[in-house]
Amino acid sequence: MSLYGTMRTGVSGMNAQANRLSTVAENIANSSTTGYKRASTEFSSMILPSSNGSYNSGGVETSVRYSISDQGSTTYTTSASDLAIDGDGFFIVQGANGQEYLTRAGAFVQDDQGNLVNAAGFTLMGYEYEAGADPTVVVNGFDGLTEVNLGSEGLTAAGSTAGAMGANLPSGAAIGDVSTTSLIVYDTQGNTRILDFNYEMLAANQWELDVVDRTTGTSLGTATLDFDTSGALTTSPATLTLTGSLLGTPITGSGAELNNITIDFSETTQLGTSFTPDGGEIDGNAPSKVSGYQIDTDGVVYIKYANGELEPRYRIALANVQSPDKLVPESGNVYSQGVDSGVIVTGFAGSGSFGEILSGALESSNVDIADELTSMIESQRNYTANSKVFQTGSELLEVLVNLKR
Repeated sequence: MSLYGTMRTGVSGMNAQANRLSTVAENIANSSTTGYKRASTEFSSMILPSSNGSYNSGGVETSVRYSISDQGSTTYTTSASDLAIDGDGFFIVQGANGQEYLTRAGAFVQDDQGNLVNAAGFTLMGYEYEAGADPTVVVNGFDGLTEVNLGSEGLTAAGSTAGAMGANLPSGAAIGDVSTTSLIVYDTQGNTRILDFNYEMLAANQWELDVVDRTTGTSLGTATLDFDTSGALTTSPATLTLTGSLLGTPITGSGAELNNITIDFSETTQLGTSFTPDGGEIDGNAPSKVSGYQIDTDGVVYIKYANGELEPRYRIALANVQSPDKLVPESGNVYSQGVDSGVIVTGFAGSGSFGEILSGALESSNVDIADELTSMIESQRNYTANSKVFQTGSELLEVLVNLKR
């Protein structure tokens, strides 16, 4: 046995316990850090070749493992921009250097430009919302991402482009009978226009729908509605496109235009009761101020107007890798792709293996203080024991030197 080897083994043990104490200290310091993932020190033995007459003591080496895949508890807040992920996935954020990172730290607030940034200054990224778009999945790339910006744009208005109108038409009506209901739509400047929906019975099980602008009396479109013997609509497609340009460009008395509007009348029936319209639906909105925003579990960010209208603006992007615990931690509680983490796959909350987004909630650190204090005591005792090995080796070496005296 080499006395120097014994001392080196003791030093190796002390260094290993010092590394363990370092991770314990970091965990305790970040026990209140949003989205922080616990670090732990793993030990592995180092064996040196030995002969029959002599044993060479080896040592111990350490590696740091991060429990990134372990979800922390969820705490609820009063801020709609605080976000947590219930399940797998990471928020995609962008640093000041323009590089994208992954994080579970969702304490976002608006900066002076309206972008959502977290406590470390990283900007939340997402996709511009597209109605009916399938969840985007991009392998090993962040193409198409943009900053999620909630800046107020003052008064805004949107012209109507699509709506629906259903009604029950009385099967006992006489040929030539007309039933009328109306629907309010919006032009490109948010002015309201009243459209009258006139239903005239042409023959048994057949009606004509004529949509007329009430102000000018201009017909914007007509459709023939056919019904079977049970009163169900058989006309296909059950839509009517209203031609806004028939009102003139621009509409008389203003600088606005009326868009072409597609009306869905598939809910129309012909049954033996009175004329009963369903009230109709229409998109677009009158001029209104931005009053706030909402974020749903799928990550869709809605701009909320003072009149109660909600406009989908963005969809928050999520990302994941095959081995989250192998991601590389960076300053600011973010992670970058590692050699052993696998490729980054991006997508949307609620699709595939991605979890749901919780608005008004934060993911707490997954550090357990009791466990850390226990580990601290163990490391302290083990460090002391290793120092005794070093001390004993040093004393034996001194005895050996004194033999010559």
